[in-house]
Amino acid sequence: MIEDLSTLHQPITRLFKRPTSKDEWLSHRLSAEQIAFYGQEGYVAGIKILTDHQVDVLRDALAELADPSAEPSPLFYEYHSNESPDPSTILFHALGAWRITPGFHDVLWNPRFLVAASQLLGDKPVRFWHDQLFSKPAKKGGVVAWHQDYSYWTRTTPVAHLTCWCGLDDSTKENGCLQYIAGSQKWGLLPKPVIAGELHGIKEFLNDEQRKQFENPQFAEVKAGEAIFHHSLTLHGSGRCKYGIESASFKTVLLDLDLTAP
Repeated sequence: MIEDLSTLHQPITRLFKRPTSKDEWLSHRLSAEQIAFYGQEGYVAGIKILTDHQVDVLRDALAELADPSAEPSPLFYEYHSNESPDPSTILFHALGAWRITPGFHDVLWNPRFLVAASQLLGDKPVRFWHDQLFSKPAKKGGVVAWHQDYSYWTRTTPVAHLTCWCGLDDSTKENGCLQYIAGSQKWGLLPKPVIAGELHGIKEFLNDEQRKQFENPQFAEVKAGEAIFHHSLTLHGSGRCKYGIESASFKTVLLDLDLTAP
């Protein structure tokens, strides 16, 4: 029988050290400048949440989970060895890794991640919503179309979700880093696109002023182990991985603990 790690409500490895004092917890807090940037722009990048060792552990786990020769675990909520509709490109995408591997299970208790997420939700307790894995192979990695995360989660109200995206490789313009439209979290909810579809498909739903802003995206380049936190209504996407550098990452979504799902 395959063990479902989602039934274990505490860390099961020593990968992430739990703080033992208030000062240790506070050492992981974001600065006032970072909080202000997030509030204005709808995202904040370059937050170091993983050590090199932790990155290596999670990259190895992702490589096993994405191995095309292996049978996918039945515990995945979704599993796409290639979700790209373009046969010349590849976008590995899966949901539910926290149920399967100890590393992705325990990352939910990473204090660097929890403290920052709590701050950005207004210094409130947080709860886990879901996780995702993405991997784009070197030279033929596919796109993730421009979208708002909340468009996929509208069954929970009000809008108080937060996404943490963390690179397991350096993420650059050359290998398809995330791009953001600053301030777009104030636009309201847009139609839901196909996540691996046409990169710029969302443009047809934008008004003239929004299209003007859309022409000036901000590229969020980060090092492996660094995270980007963004509001669930912030418009974002990522281009192809055209060069000789692969791009692997994971994405964890949290929401205000007081939120209720109707």
